[in-house]
Amino acid sequence: MSLVWIVLGLVLLVVGGEFLVRSSVSLSFKFNISKLVIGMTVVSFATSAPELLVSLQAALDGSPDIALGNVIGSNIANIGLVLGITAIISPLSISEDFYKLNWPMMMLLSIALYFILKSGLIINFTEGLLLFVSLIVFLYILIKRSKEKDTVDIEEVDDALQKTSNFKIIVWLLIGGFALYFGSEWLVLGAKDLALSFGVSERVISVTMVAIGTSVPELAASVIAAVKQEKAISLGNLIGSNIFNIASVLGLTAMIHPIALDSQKLLTNDIFWMIGFAAILIPFMLLPKKFEIGRLKGFFIFGAYLVFIYLTFTGE
Repeated sequence: MSLVWIVLGLVLLVVGGEFLVRSSVSLSFKFNISKLVIGMTVVSFATSAPELLVSLQAALDGSPDIALGNVIGSNIANIGLVLGITAIISPLSISEDFYKLNWPMMMLLSIALYFILKSGLIINFTEGLLLFVSLIVFLYILIKRSKEKDTVDIEEVDDALQKTSNFKIIVWLLIGGFALYFGSEWLVLGAKDLALSFGVSERVISVTMVAIGTSVPELAASVIAAVKQEKAISLGNLIGSNIFNIASVLGLTAMIHPIALDSQKLLTNDIFWMIGFAAILIPFMLLPKKFEIGRLKGFFIFGAYLVFIYLTFTGE
C-alpha cells in the first residue's frame, strides 16, 4: 500500500505543479510582467512547488530526514540521473553563464548548506531567511545580466497563456493547490511506510525514491530538450533547479518550521555526494573537449549515480 501512496502522491504532485505553473504564468501576464521575468522567477518558483510541499509536509510531520533528504537527493538526481541520461542522448554545450554565475551559485549554496547543518545540526528561521534572500539577489543579478545581453537560458513560457480567462486561472489555482497538498501528504505517508516495511531509514527512501520521483519532471523536460537539440536549456534548467531546491525549498521550509538534522549520514555522506556531483561539472566542462558534456561523460555521471544508489541501500 505504501507504494500506491507514493505513486498517487507523485502523480498529484506532477499534475498540481503543472496547473500551478499555468495559473501562475497566466496571472503574471495579467499584471504585464515580462516573459523574461516570468521565465526566471514565476515558472522557477512554481516548478519547485512539489519539492517545497514535500519538504514542508515532512518537516511538519516530524520527519526532517525526508525534508532534507528530498532536497539533497533531488540535487544529486538532477545531475547524476537527469544530466547523465540527457548527455547520453545528446552532448550538452555549456554557455558562459553556466561557469560565470550559475555553477558558482550552486556550489556556494551547497557548501553553505553543509556548514549550516554542521554548525547547529538544524536549519533555523534566520538561516532559512538568508538562503532565501541569497536566491532573490541571485535572480536580480541574473535578470539584470539577461536584459543587458538579451540572450539567456530561461524556462519556456507559453504565449497562449496570455489569453486565459480569470475563471480558468482560479480553477487551475484550486486544482494545483489541492493536488499539491494531497500529493505531498500521500508521498510523505508512503515514504514513511515504505521505510518501515523495507527496514531502512526514512533518509534512504528520501534520497533515492522520493528524490527520483520529484526529479521526474526535470528528467522529462531535459530529455525532450535534448532530443530537440535545445542543449543549453537542458543544463540551465537543471542547475537552476538545484539552486532553487536549496535556497527556496529549504529556505522557505526552515522559515515556516525549523529543519533538524536527524540522520548523521545526510551530513557525513549524502551532502558530499551532492557537492561532488556539482563540483565534477567544471573539470568535465574543460577536459578533454571544452564547453561540452558528451556521451562518455554522461555515462560516467550516470554510472556514478547508480553507485550512489547502490551504496545508499547497502550501507544502511
